[in-house]
Amino acid sequence: MSENRRPQVSRRGFLGSAAAVAAATAVPTFAQAAAAGPAAAAARPNILLIVTDDQPKHTEWALPKTVAWLADQGVRFTDGHVTTPLCAPSRSSVFSGRHAHHHGVRNNKASYALDQSTTVQKYLKQAGYRTGLFGKYLNSWTLEDNPPHFEEFALLQPAYTDARWNVDGTVQTINGYTTTIVKNRTLAFLDRAATDTRPWFAYVTPYASHGPRTPEAKYADTVVPEWNGRPSVPEADRSDKPGYIKNATGTLADGRRIRAEQLRTLLSVDDAVQAFKDKLQALGQLDNTLVIYIGDNGFSWGDHGWTAKSVPYRPAHEVPFYLSWPAGGLGAGTQDHRIVANIDIAPTILDAAGIIPVAPQDGRSLLTGYSRDHLLVEWWKQGTGTGGTPTWSSYVAKDEQYTEYYDLTTDGNGTVSGTGQVKFREYYDLVNDPHQLVNKLYQATPAQEQALGIPALAAGLAADRAS
Repeated sequence: MSENRRPQVSRRGFLGSAAAVAAATAVPTFAQAAAAGPAAAAARPNILLIVTDDQPKHTEWALPKTVAWLADQGVRFTDGHVTTPLCAPSRSSVFSGRHAHHHGVRNNKASYALDQSTTVQKYLKQAGYRTGLFGKYLNSWTLEDNPPHFEEFALLQPAYTDARWNVDGTVQTINGYTTTIVKNRTLAFLDRAATDTRPWFAYVTPYASHGPRTPEAKYADTVVPEWNGRPSVPEADRSDKPGYIKNATGTLADGRRIRAEQLRTLLSVDDAVQAFKDKLQALGQLDNTLVIYIGDNGFSWGDHGWTAKSVPYRPAHEVPFYLSWPAGGLGAGTQDHRIVANIDIAPTILDAAGIIPVAPQDGRSLLTGYSRDHLLVEWWKQGTGTGGTPTWSSYVAKDEQYTEYYDLTTDGNGTVSGTGQVKFREYYDLVNDPHQLVNKLYQATPAQEQALGIPALAAGLAADRAS
């Protein structure tokens, strides 16, 4: 089951073949956009990249204005993922376009392992972009350390109210709700486009919807739609699951509480995104701004008893993922059903800006017709203590998912140790079992494994991990 490597096309070429966006409305091409006139084939676009924290799919109720702009008038990626369901590794993949086993940030303590010369902000700043960061950066990053390659920044020490910030090199406390502060700092950065003619890159990262999930005061008592769970909340029989899932204690009530708290924090994000749209419209820059919105990882609402991220189950690694760029032909409202991921963001941005990266990237530009048939998703256990999620990697396709757990751990620098022995395996038929209730490898015979195609999947996973 090798990866389907379709021929690359230029960013002025085909944006997605019919197969890549099957069942979607027609996706325009860069060639069509260029033919529409000089404005459509405009100079390098501005870039607005919005990354929320711990936001799973199925949270669009809280984002009506965001969805109306970026999804209904742009592109909704229906099969969006992160390649490591944890904050710092995922954000490092956003910056670099690389899997965590390549960029080295395998856990939240290893943020300084990222090679800053490989980041999208470095390439853009070097190419003459004005760069800004507003909100959370990387876990374990020292607040006093200025984030490299950002000309202007308000770096948040994660909190919801009255937080500490590093603002352009000065550490200070700023009173107020941090999503609002992120919004206002971003708006001020955008305002400077009225006099600074350089294209710009704004990396905007509110703390929502991470725990403790404190809502803005005006949304504290907002009633959210009732939710009755899904078949995996909780799973009645977990005897076929790994030990840490067998011992999980999350309930439907836990899931309901987490979901409600997340939705309330995201209402303020929705307000901020609307403010960005209004500002871009006032500046006359709405059409030629490439906007990308993604969650840095998903979150489990009691699925299989789990109430966190870090697991190889769909709620943890599937995320909302939207894109808009009217001048690039991406402003009409389409659905793209390709398997896409956070590693595709940096290649997409650089492609739109006409920049060729020096360092290798694992992702591919979403502005081409490239379509993968599966994705590598991976996770490392930090430390040698008992409990918690073991190290695992997973082969994720549209119709199936195969996962291996290993005797491997990492230290605070992301260095891996252990025998690498496979300790447990899972296989799910995602067509007939989308909630991953039946692990078909539990007590399977060699003949049954052969019939499921496990040897080929295991070989494919090993190749992905080694590449």
